[in-house]
Amino acid sequence: MAADSTPITRPGPEGALHGLSFQQLLLLAFLLIAGLLGVSSLRALHTLEQLMVQSRLGATEATALNAAAQALNQRGQALERAARQSLVLRDAPLRRSFNDMTGEAQVLLDKLQHGGLPQEQAAQWRERLDTVKALLDAPPERALENERRVAEEFVALQALHTAVYQSVQDINTQRNALLQERVEDSRRNVTHQVVGVIVLALALALALGIWLARPFKRLESAIRKLGENQLDQAILISGPDDMRRVGQQLEWLRLRLLELDADKARFLRHVSHELKTPLAALREGVALLQDGVTGELTPGQREVTQILHHNTLVLQGEIEALLRFNAAAFEARQLQRQDTALLALLEAQVESQRLQWQARGLRVLVEGQDVSLPVDADKIGSAISNLLSNAIRFSPKGGTVRLILSRTPGHISIDVTDQGPGVAGADRDRIFEPFYRGVRQPEDAVRGTGIGLSIVNEYVVAHGGRLQLIDDGIHTFFRIELPHVV
Repeated sequence: MAADSTPITRPGPEGALHGLSFQQLLLLAFLLIAGLLGVSSLRALHTLEQLMVQSRLGATEATALNAAAQALNQRGQALERAARQSLVLRDAPLRRSFNDMTGEAQVLLDKLQHGGLPQEQAAQWRERLDTVKALLDAPPERALENERRVAEEFVALQALHTAVYQSVQDINTQRNALLQERVEDSRRNVTHQVVGVIVLALALALALGIWLARPFKRLESAIRKLGENQLDQAILISGPDDMRRVGQQLEWLRLRLLELDADKARFLRHVSHELKTPLAALREGVALLQDGVTGELTPGQREVTQILHHNTLVLQGEIEALLRFNAAAFEARQLQRQDTALLALLEAQVESQRLQWQARGLRVLVEGQDVSLPVDADKIGSAISNLLSNAIRFSPKGGTVRLILSRTPGHISIDVTDQGPGVAGADRDRIFEPFYRGVRQPEDAVRGTGIGLSIVNEYVVAHGGRLQLIDDGIHTFFRIELPHVV
């Protein structure tokens, strides 16, 4: 039955991100990380703006306090002159001027007190000024005595002005220190916020990267299994919408490959059965003719029966080779990987064919440093055995066969070299095709079926490697390359 060409749709995981593509998720992740960094930057800018405003206000207040302290000192000197003149001259305009300046001084004092001037200093200043007012209101006959006391009060008031000015400087110093402390606290807070946001952004980027990379790893694994013809497990890729659609296409491809493999195996079984039945009848008929059951054969007839007998044997061998190749292609999909010492595997294959190469007087050498790989030892051993058998068949008597194990970046190489005639140039493009026989065949050996190298190629490709025919300018030899990650 033909397979339906419509990809199978499987329900994807539900969630807030269901239905989004990989590109949309990347954009969402970028916007999220950019949003975090943007919020952190805005908070830092807001904090900096607040500090600048506080700095400007502090500078303005400090300037205002210094100006008020200096103005209060100047008012004190003017008050002293006005008070002493008013006391001596008893002039009403001078007294009004003194009262006006007293009001102005009170305003300045209130401003300083509001700016942080200690209350006791403001109270002392007012007490001194009230004492001066009382002396000015005293009877005229005590004017000289009162003038002396007024002078003393203003001397004390001048000393109090110095203390007020120093207090203002202390207040400004404290405010500057407090502002510096706030700046430092804000700097630490902003630093912590920025570092925290960066760490959070990195963690989020890493988490999103890992989460988004998981479907790619599943895709890679699924494609590798399809390439190795491991079709027994269903392919289900979760994640972004487009990744799930690719997974559905791969699952459809897996099912199609399963159907094609089943169709191929079924076809080969049917063809083999249909061919073997008439072939057996043909062989039996030829045997009856050769035995003279139907009568004595003439020399010409006997020659014809011998040709028929030979061709039936060849045809039977071809059918059996076809079945063996089909079986090998199926077995290549059933890998049983385990850590295997490759040098020992090579030596075991050499030992298993000792009688063959000793009969031809050959030397077989195994060279290289040992390395372990997770491979199916039986199938890789069978591949090496086929290459070794070919090398023995094509080597001249007394020659040398070498099996060389070496490392290249990302691969382990197994070279099988001999001193035979090599592969003809016309055969090199088709040497790995099933049932293809090269033009250079050993004269003293039975002609091969042409499936040995095809089976080797099936086993090597199933392991993710490749089989190559290498021409070094002198000889041609076969090389197996298997992937190896250090």
